[in-house]
Amino acid sequence: MINVFQPSLGEAEAAAVAEVFASNWTGRGPRTAAFEAEFAAHLGVPAEQLLFTNSCTSGLFLAVELLELGPGDEVVLPSVSFVAAANAVAAAGARPVFCDSDERTLNPTVAHVEAALTDRTRAVLVLHYGGRPGDIAGIAALCRERGLTLVEDAACAVASAVGETACGTFGDLASWSFDSMKTLVTGDGGALYVRDPELARRARQLAYYGLETASSLDAAGHSDRWWEPRVGGFGRRIVGNDVTAAIGSVQLRRLPDFVARRRELTELYDRLLAGVAGVRTPPTLPAGHRDSYYFYWVQLDPAIRDGVAADLLAADIYTTFRYPALHRVPIYGAGELTLPGAEAAADRTLLLPLHQGLTDAQAHTVVEALAGAVAGRAGAAPAGE
Repeated sequence: MINVFQPSLGEAEAAAVAEVFASNWTGRGPRTAAFEAEFAAHLGVPAEQLLFTNSCTSGLFLAVELLELGPGDEVVLPSVSFVAAANAVAAAGARPVFCDSDERTLNPTVAHVEAALTDRTRAVLVLHYGGRPGDIAGIAALCRERGLTLVEDAACAVASAVGETACGTFGDLASWSFDSMKTLVTGDGGALYVRDPELARRARQLAYYGLETASSLDAAGHSDRWWEPRVGGFGRRIVGNDVTAAIGSVQLRRLPDFVARRRELTELYDRLLAGVAGVRTPPTLPAGHRDSYYFYWVQLDPAIRDGVAADLLAADIYTTFRYPALHRVPIYGAGELTLPGAEAAADRTLLLPLHQGLTDAQAHTVVEALAGAVAGRAGAAPAGE
């Protein structure tokens, strides 16, 4: 099977984990702190405002909690987004308000976001689709103008930037994903950035049960009963640990090579698919934008898209679509909302295999199978479809 996503793990990661085992401490400790500092430096932000979490989803839920969102509050987010973002908003009792996205880039524009704002809007939560920054600078400016908090779902954007500004640092809070399908993996894991230093301190506290002292050992010698908890908030345990952080440190060092290879494969797909009838490739990246090359998507006639995916699966090529339009998911209560760009993208888009372990030969196989399936399905489609 040619997988759509696949991590790259090897001897260096195994050696880093072995060192953690040899230390006889696998919980949150020195390697967690080191990875936080390294990833913060990668982004160009202070280490004390960056927290290694157990998932991007946990970071989004914590972001909503830090903003004290609840009933009566609205958060604008693109319908083309992952369920984690909408769940984080809805679980707090706030209302996710879905905006449209550009059919081709699958990112929202400033106009899309602005059209969804109301006097109840408290925040905007934007995904960088496939690692492409999108109109994040304009959206950030809009949020500042309107006095709204901007949260970036940077799950796909581990190496993305506009100019010298890393995605995830345009707004007030951001969360990244390091799960097993991402470019940089820690098994499971994520990172949360909080621009406001005091709110960042609060985030670190809530991420570990709300305890004012992270460990009773830290309080030993400073208190007569150092084992008694001092709870400053109703937090959970969503922190990373030294095992996953050790993997992350190695992966971060390898990240430039990962992204470079993914860019090569993207350019190869672009060349191989140029002129293939019935297949539309992603639009050109705007000047000054840096991509993480997490997704490579094609857009097909909706009448054949699902059939093409089935044909490729039968040929041991796994494809998928991320992310189905959330305004169509009943639980979020969007009713009869119509978002033409998001709906067209959801009906036409298919993600092809893209990961740094993919070979050129496999990319050729994918393109040949895709072209054949499109031609076969288009020829078999009834007239008018």
